[in-house]
Amino acid sequence: MNNFSYSIINAQRVKYYKHMKALIIEDKAYIRKGLLNLLQLVTTKIEVIGECESVKDAVVVANACKPELIFLDINLLDGTAFDFLEQTENLNFKIIFITAYEEYAIQALKIGAVDYLLKPVDLEELEIALQKIEKLPLEKQKQQIKTVKEVWNNEGTKLILSLHDSFQVIDLNELLFCESDKGYTTFYCSNNKKYVVSKTLKEFEERLSKANFTRPHQSFMVNLKFIDKYEKSGAIYLINGKKIPVSSRKKESFLTTFLNWNKN
Repeated sequence: MNNFSYSIINAQRVKYYKHMKALIIEDKAYIRKGLLNLLQLVTTKIEVIGECESVKDAVVVANACKPELIFLDINLLDGTAFDFLEQTENLNFKIIFITAYEEYAIQALKIGAVDYLLKPVDLEELEIALQKIEKLPLEKQKQQIKTVKEVWNNEGTKLILSLHDSFQVIDLNELLFCESDKGYTTFYCSNNKKYVVSKTLKEFEERLSKANFTRPHQSFMVNLKFIDKYEKSGAIYLINGKKIPVSSRKKESFLTTFLNWNKN
């Protein structure tokens, strides 16, 4: 079904939007153009009063024009959506976030329960977001965005795990080690809690490596701060007594990482 047909079929559902002045803050010109075209298909009640690609320009335009609705990209030319919000926090406008598929960004948005659109923007998802945002009280949205911001700002020390029925935030400073088995990864924390996710360890390796974790074995990633000793025969002992194997092919690289860590 093409966009034109879709707009006719759904005309009865979308004609009741109230008039809103909107601002598009997005650093990709083709995304801005595409969103404009979709808005014209969905409703004539959204009046786009400006487009910006940077935090600096967006702050100026938002303060001057006082939009009622902002389509806000997470990552902009000179900062993030949260940099923009910090400088316009006293303005009263509703927000629909826009983001490319970045796991951490999307999980943060879901935890905050805010409305967001994935790039490239889909017509039906745009319509749903507009219907939801119209009914959302500003004060409730502010609290939702505060939650998103807190999660986002803790990206360096937090990890969000997608469990069967929830999203679990864990502190990487309290994560002892991870163990992978048959497409599942188990996260063991220092408070004796553990969480199982249906993803391989490989999907977390880059993120954990930046937080002082090392991978001494195909099935394990270990937090360097919790290592009690390393046996030259090829075994790591954590402070809780857990024994972690070191594979022969990773022994040299692990030892280098381990010794450099303990020098700092």
